[in-house]
Amino acid sequence: MALLVIDMISEFAFEGGDELLRSAGAVAPRILALKRRAAAAGVPTIYVNDNGGRWRSDFGGLLRRCARRGKPGAAIARLLRPSPEDYRVLKPKHSGFFATALDTLLQYLGARTLVLTGATSHQCVLFTANDAYVRDLRLVIPRDCLAARRPADTALALRYFRAVLDADVGDSCRVQFTPGSRGPRRPA
Repeated sequence: MALLVIDMISEFAFEGGDELLRSAGAVAPRILALKRRAAAAGVPTIYVNDNGGRWRSDFGGLLRRCARRGKPGAAIARLLRPSPEDYRVLKPKHSGFFATALDTLLQYLGARTLVLTGATSHQCVLFTANDAYVRDLRLVIPRDCLAARRPADTALALRYFRAVLDADVGDSCRVQFTPGSRGPRRPA
């Protein structure tokens, strides 16, 4: 089992970014609570984030840029800042699997169930969920941990997650993290 936090570290400096920022700000505390519960159960968290078109970027640089005072997404970036034990994957397009090491990382961790959270429900979360589904991974997608510019976009994605991907789309408080599903220990 693994928790994925998708595209929540962002400057939100794009068309429609203001609307998405409001939605992401509303779900960020619930994602943090879910992350804390996952950590307590020994379940790894993986940050899967867009590289923002910066092909020479690194996750640390992205986090520093987004967390700067005055940046629209700074409060979210600071709240959801990855812990040293969290994993980080930068992606070039919508799916967390496309042209990344996510599949290899999940195999290494022994993760067969993914809890998907983040932005945007009907784009990056959806594409990542589709790619997880074709890999025979079980999906848990808490409805209250998804962000989009419009509520209708999330409603559409939730119908798809449930009907097509057979995902559990209940509230985050119902997510059960399985103790002992942490996968291999990291080298010291």
